[in-house]
Amino acid sequence: MPWVTEEEIQAAKNMTAYEYLRTHQAQRLQKTRTRNEWQLTDHDSFKINELSSKWHWKSRDIGGVSALRFLIEVDGMKFTDAVKLLCEERPSFLPTQSVEKEKPPFKLPERFLNCRRIRAYLNHRGISDAVITYCISQEILYESVPYHNAVFVGKDESGKARYAFLRGIYEKNGKGFKMEQAGSEKKYSFCIPPRKETNRVAVYEACIDALAHMTLEEGKQDKYRLSLGGIAAPKENAQIQSERFKKPPDVLEEFLKNHPEIKEIEICTDNDFAGRWAKEQMKKHYEGTYQIICNLPEKEGADYADLAKEKKQENKCRDRPLERR
Repeated sequence: MPWVTEEEIQAAKNMTAYEYLRTHQAQRLQKTRTRNEWQLTDHDSFKINELSSKWHWKSRDIGGVSALRFLIEVDGMKFTDAVKLLCEERPSFLPTQSVEKEKPPFKLPERFLNCRRIRAYLNHRGISDAVITYCISQEILYESVPYHNAVFVGKDESGKARYAFLRGIYEKNGKGFKMEQAGSEKKYSFCIPPRKETNRVAVYEACIDALAHMTLEEGKQDKYRLSLGGIAAPKENAQIQSERFKKPPDVLEEFLKNHPEIKEIEICTDNDFAGRWAKEQMKKHYEGTYQIICNLPEKEGADYADLAKEKKQENKCRDRPLERR
């Protein structure tokens, strides 16, 4: 093609349709009753899975995975315009059928009368009772009804709940229910506050990683522990064109804006390609302004939730009485 390079085409192909919609056109996504499935507000026969990004437009009998195919087949863009858009250049095209959708008001899920089920679940994942109790006392963790999900709450500077992440305690084939509560403001993500004043914050990819690392550090309450609610990173071995992967996390930017006393950032992302990529981008962005400590899990491919669970199993085996021969 005369107007795009092979490198741009390859970079455009690396973005999934769900990733593109969630990042740039979230107002077009509407949750269906099926777990992990969304539909478009302007095409109700269009369904997309948030985990695999596989989409199918039933009325046209077409489907795919990539954002490039979505823009061409669903939004009717020309190939070159779609490539340029996904490489963050600015074509003149705007989707003609995009529908603005008012964001639903945020409301926390209803609370269950106790937290026994989520405590048992988190204990099983290696999270200590002390850490769970501390989070419950700070009103940032509770059990919901009717499905007994663990609810991780994010608050603004006035202490008002503005965000909630729901994690199911029942897993099937190693996968459990996960979702953000409707109306959540992502920039106010889950954060475990310290007991006393501090100038330190540790950042994690997920809520449970924050609890797990706190457990592994014997429940220390000496710093903020902030969940980023996920990270943006390219696929391994992909040629990087998009600047969006190099932006600092919005969650961390908002936190630092509201906490000018912070001097030290401890990066605790997962020890996989995406986590290491995110670590390097944050390090480059904040070095010179903050003291940066990179503290990824020692085990390749692991996160702190994995390590906490492994530590629990090790302790269980060690404490088991020896069988008589």
